Amino acid sequence: MGMHIEFRHLRTIKAIHDYGGLARAAEVLHITQSALSHQIKGIEEQAGVELFVRRSKPLKLSAAGLRLLAAAEAILPQVAALEAEFAGLQDGRAGRLHIAIECHACFEWLFPVLDQFRKAWPEVDVDIRPGLAFDALPALRKEEVDLVVSSDPEDLPGTDFTPLFDYEPVFLAASSHPLAAKPWVEAEDFAGETLITYPVERPRLDVFSQLLIPAGVEPAAVRQVELTAVILLLVASNRGVAVLPDWVVREVRLNSDYVTRKLTRDGITRRLYAATRSADTARPFMAHLIRLARQEAVRLQRR
Repeated sequence: MGMHIEFRHLRTIKAIHDYGGLARAAEVLHITQSALSHQIKGIEEQAGVELFVRRSKPLKLSAAGLRLLAAAEAILPQVAALEAEFAGLQDGRAGRLHIAIECHACFEWLFPVLDQFRKAWPEVDVDIRPGLAFDALPALRKEEVDLVVSSDPEDLPGTDFTPLFDYEPVFLAASSHPLAAKPWVEAEDFAGETLITYPVERPRLDVFSQLLIPAGVEPAAVRQVELTAVILLLVASNRGVAVLPDWVVREVRLNSDYVTRKLTRDGITRRLYAATRSADTARPFMAHLIRLARQEAVRLQRR
């Protein structure tokens, strides 16, 4: 007679192992303890081996039990992934993807991504809102938006932060600027300068959150500008200095009008994340968007 292993047997052995005993495992699996014991006896009779070391307290798996546990740990995630995939296919290719962006420079990088995404998922309703005007993460939890591009992961229940890419905020000045002579710049170097930034609250700007606020340094003036192209223009004509992500500055680094320098001797590294509701992270269109975003980042950083 052959052996009939069912998924529920795999779930059972994993639950007993994870929860350290029959009583708690039965509770988690929503079956009675006697039904659970009966199920184990059934497997043991079929397989002709004992799954547990008899009379061990707490219950310990035998060598055969450990083999079955290893199978459960390999197979169950695959089954769960299949179930999620089939559920996604039944949901169809329709869905909603409203994106909030907490990093102003990210618009430029996200547009090509969304252009590719739109072609692959024509039935997904895509919308972008500058997540700078409202609190994007609470809006994600309230289902007002579906994805937030953020560099500040928080430990929030029901929210996943999937890493997109790392970048370095770098200092940008005109070649003729006195600070161009320095190998890197420190917080104190900004004290006499006009700092040109995006029109965003200070805690959401890397130059403030990572460098100036911790050092207690205030620039001589701050000028807010909406467009990256205008920031570059003002810096080139020596109206001020800026701090921009390295992938934005790559476009001008071969231009002799500008110099770029690290912030501090070691530089500062930041990571961008896609924040999504945990229930949506594995949806096929969400996974595809995240993959496209990473590919675009690699392309930008190779320039």
